[in-house]
Amino acid sequence: MLIRHRPHGIVVAIDGPSGAGKSTVARLLAERLGYIQIDTGAMYRAAAFLLADGGIELSDLAGVEEFCRDLEIRFELFEGQKLVFANNRNVTDLIRTPEMSLLTSRTSALKPVRSALLKAQQRMGDQGGVVLEGRDIGTVVFPDAEVKFFLTASVEERARRRFEELVAKGETVTLEETVSDVAERDRQDSERAIAPLRQADDAVPIDSSFSGIDDVVQAMYAHCQLKLSAREQ
Repeated sequence: MLIRHRPHGIVVAIDGPSGAGKSTVARLLAERLGYIQIDTGAMYRAAAFLLADGGIELSDLAGVEEFCRDLEIRFELFEGQKLVFANNRNVTDLIRTPEMSLLTSRTSALKPVRSALLKAQQRMGDQGGVVLEGRDIGTVVFPDAEVKFFLTASVEERARRRFEELVAKGETVTLEETVSDVAERDRQDSERAIAPLRQADDAVPIDSSFSGIDDVVQAMYAHCQLKLSAREQ
């Protein structure tokens, strides 16, 4: 996929906990702005999958670091669907299981993984005209991003969304299990030593618990337009 960045574009950072709708919002906002969406969450999931698939223990930091030296992740579009390739393997569906969600939280706390993917993300977005979502985009990856959002929702609402998504995929799960998984993911992400989940001081907070996706995207788009207009004055 050939990526062209929009000239004079800004970097838009969207952070927040798991299940808040960051990926969907980032994709739709990028489309409205004419920007490129960089799915950082998928990048971490892909790294977690490859490490597990390769039998590399997360406690073996030397092995993890060696593995990350040859880690290559890319996105491709095929018939309107965004595919995720990790080391030339299509892992699009393999990285979206509940088990992979929890493993990703543990994997993303490892310094070798974060260092490798941070550099990759910064290279992808250094020309501007991009929307990135994750947990430390506005605090670590692009602390000088011109627009930052912190998107959240209640644990119960995020678990309900995740539960419906998993059931639609044929997964056998209960709502109670999903609530527990979401709460545990929040705990892991917030308490990790490296780049924990937190709201940047200059981020705009948005709670999507009772808002539709379109309303959230419109609010973000309007804020971005204000920032772009201010730059041109």
